[in-house]
Amino acid sequence: MRGLGVSPGVSIGPAQVSDAGEIAVPDYRLEPEGIAAETERFDAAVALSLKQLRKLKGKAGTLPNAAAEEVGYLLDAHLAMLSNSRLVRGVRRRITEERMNAERGVQLEIAQIGESFAAMADAYLRARIDDIRVVGARLLRNLTKTPYSALAQMPEGSIILAEELSPADTALMDPRRIAGFATVLGGADSHTAIMARALNLPAVLGVAGLLGGLKPDATVIIDGSAGVVVIDPAPATVARYEARRDVIAEERRQLGRLRRLPAVTRDGTEVLLQANLELPREVQQAINAGAQGLGLVRTEFLYMNRPDLPDEDEQYETYRQLIRGMEGKPITIRTLDIGGDKLAGPFAAHFENEGGNPALGLRAIRLVLKERRLLDAQLAAILRAGVEGPVRILLPMISSLSELRLVRDAMLQTVRRLKRRGVAIADPLPPLGVMIEVPGAALAADALAGEADFFSIGTNDLIQYTLAIDRGDEQVAHLYNPLHPAVLRLIQFAIEAALRARIPVGICGEMAGDPRFTALLLGLGIRDLSMAPGNIARVKQRIRSLDIIAASQRARAVMDQVDEGRIASLVDDFNDVA
Repeated sequence: MRGLGVSPGVSIGPAQVSDAGEIAVPDYRLEPEGIAAETERFDAAVALSLKQLRKLKGKAGTLPNAAAEEVGYLLDAHLAMLSNSRLVRGVRRRITEERMNAERGVQLEIAQIGESFAAMADAYLRARIDDIRVVGARLLRNLTKTPYSALAQMPEGSIILAEELSPADTALMDPRRIAGFATVLGGADSHTAIMARALNLPAVLGVAGLLGGLKPDATVIIDGSAGVVVIDPAPATVARYEARRDVIAEERRQLGRLRRLPAVTRDGTEVLLQANLELPREVQQAINAGAQGLGLVRTEFLYMNRPDLPDEDEQYETYRQLIRGMEGKPITIRTLDIGGDKLAGPFAAHFENEGGNPALGLRAIRLVLKERRLLDAQLAAILRAGVEGPVRILLPMISSLSELRLVRDAMLQTVRRLKRRGVAIADPLPPLGVMIEVPGAALAADALAGEADFFSIGTNDLIQYTLAIDRGDEQVAHLYNPLHPAVLRLIQFAIEAALRARIPVGICGEMAGDPRFTALLLGLGIRDLSMAPGNIARVKQRIRSLDIIAASQRARAVMDQVDEGRIASLVDDFNDVA
């Protein structure tokens, strides 16, 4: 089966089909004034479930005819069960008449329908209760936002196969137990894919028909480089992929020898190579890869897979340990970037009534400016941890100068509060930087550069927003193009604005970790790249083969082009020659 190879490498092991495990269902009685809101919450879960099923049906259309027809019938049945069916009407009645919360209503309604089906004489119809339970589990998952906690208990060497995995689900994976994973849904630049690369787990997303007819513990091969999943492989196929896995391991050993060598071009230009950090356990991985710092610490891990919010002290302790772990190397901590494809339990209430496109809603800097307690606690924790070593603060999803000013005011207020308490803080204060990941920020880069202390260009969202492509949707993944001329012009505009203002500028998106783009980015003026630790050696190898003058000339030639194909040819030809 073919999909999107999102994290390179080969893994071979027993298949484990992931479901949500046992879902904890709350049971409480509603106040009369809460009935309308609860009905609205249930309707939103039904709408989300319908959306998920339609997406699955669209994906099933790429299967061979017979399989597509069979899966289509099944998904049509599931869609019908959520379209003003007995299940949906029954839950609404329980909410309005019995003042029962939606989750308990779904649970009881499924049990009652199950009794009716069990009494039927027709064996085929009796078996359809399994479909009702599957649909009910989907509703409960969407109502409770339950993560795939069962991942933590998988046998060693497991290959996870699932319909979809969120970044929070992926964060639960222990690479010592999980060998790789594949899903039916998901895009190459989704946050789940980024997490897979950070954990060095071979992964393939967007695989149609992945879960059909699987035998328990079937052997599965994941080729995250080629985007291939092989189920029940023949012995010869297993031997071929084992040999390929050995070749990849040898290549990694060869690249590992670059660890102590500097990232310097042939004509003596130094480049700062830093690591993006998804989870605290990656610190040692970053050090082993030769990272010169942490150019992007994504702090969302603190908020995932838990029902409560981390307080200032917990955050301070986490940041302090990260700074100490990096032994004096610089660290850039990004403030909370929850929303879009990154949801966490404590924020469920914020996103229950969100519109059809959460990527454009209340996320990242917008959320923490609305809920100042989130921002204040995080700023205080970073300021306190900054006593331990060099740290910078990075603001995600900035789209206007006013947002930057509001955060700077909040930081100064926090400084005054901490000083009144007699708490030691970083001195001087950490630089306050802006992520350039919204087209509006790139176009306003001149104004932002006048007040920001540094820029970090987040190419993942910048591409998504510029090209109007959901980077987590495998159906439009082929349109996600870092070499689109509009994307390159926005990157160039932001770089030149930073250079004119004489503030540091780097790239922390996935483009930074792809050697294909290294020469272009350096030619445009970038001297700071931050990436998944596993990519550092390959990018360093590319840097050490480059001449910066030639790279600059090729970058100018690229920026003169308007055709994506011509741009790709110029980039790839230069890489081949070099």
